[in-house]
Amino acid sequence: MAARVTNEPDRLRPRERRAQIVHVTTRDGLVDVDHLARLFDVTASTIRRDLSTLTADGELTRTYGGAIAASPSGEPSLGQRAVMAVAQKEDISRAAARFVLDDETVILDAGTTVGRLARRVRSRRGLTVITNGMTALAELADAENIHVISLGGDLRGISQGFVGPLAELALTRLTADRVFLGADSIDARFGICEASPVQTRLKELMMAHARDIYVLADSSKFGLAAFDAWAPLDKPWTLITDSGVTEVQLAPFRARGDVTIVISGADDDHAATTRNRGQKRLDPNIESPSTPTQGSVS
Repeated sequence: MAARVTNEPDRLRPRERRAQIVHVTTRDGLVDVDHLARLFDVTASTIRRDLSTLTADGELTRTYGGAIAASPSGEPSLGQRAVMAVAQKEDISRAAARFVLDDETVILDAGTTVGRLARRVRSRRGLTVITNGMTALAELADAENIHVISLGGDLRGISQGFVGPLAELALTRLTADRVFLGADSIDARFGICEASPVQTRLKELMMAHARDIYVLADSSKFGLAAFDAWAPLDKPWTLITDSGVTEVQLAPFRARGDVTIVISGADDDHAATTRNRGQKRLDPNIESPSTPTQGSVS
């Protein structure tokens, strides 16, 4: 067990404590709030304020319940993302998998949450998967009953996803029943936030070429303007998040009137589904998606 950095009455000043937090995070990688609170002998709420300040200063990147050291670009690598909000991503991918049906065509975005979804749909039959994500490709490469189409293009190493003109050109020749998108952050007004415009451009095309849209975002990603590139969400869509989300976070999405909200994790078999125009909570197996039309390649 790590020794406390300081003890009463010699408690560090806030600025000194924050500098130590950056040092610990750089040394250890992912750290959580409770660990830091014990280490510095302060309350969890104090640590949360410190992390918010350090994130605003570009020193750290917030995660679900903690933080990691910021990369030079400010964008966490895929490896860093893989250890963030693991339980929440598992819950979200489990809920999302219920919407992937046999004999459909789906688009899977790059990223860790959608990559977990890819793992969960390996047993589908007659499924065609279009993806730009290396994680999804690795998960599905040897799946016997799934036809995988890689968009190709320019590989963004940090996110392990293909982007750019070649990926966009390939997508213009394809249509899908559903698209499942990840997000660096999500906002009810502006849509999906990503680090680069080439990412948001591809997401817009993915949405334009799919009938039904699903956005997979854990509750730490709400309302953050992590970067400056946005993909607007102009069509009706479904938000799949985890049970840590608050009503305050959900209120702007409910107010839109065109978002179906799926809250995963409360019950593995019955994720809560809420439509914006009311408070009715439904089993998604009862409120099933509309009858799919087979995706096509033109």
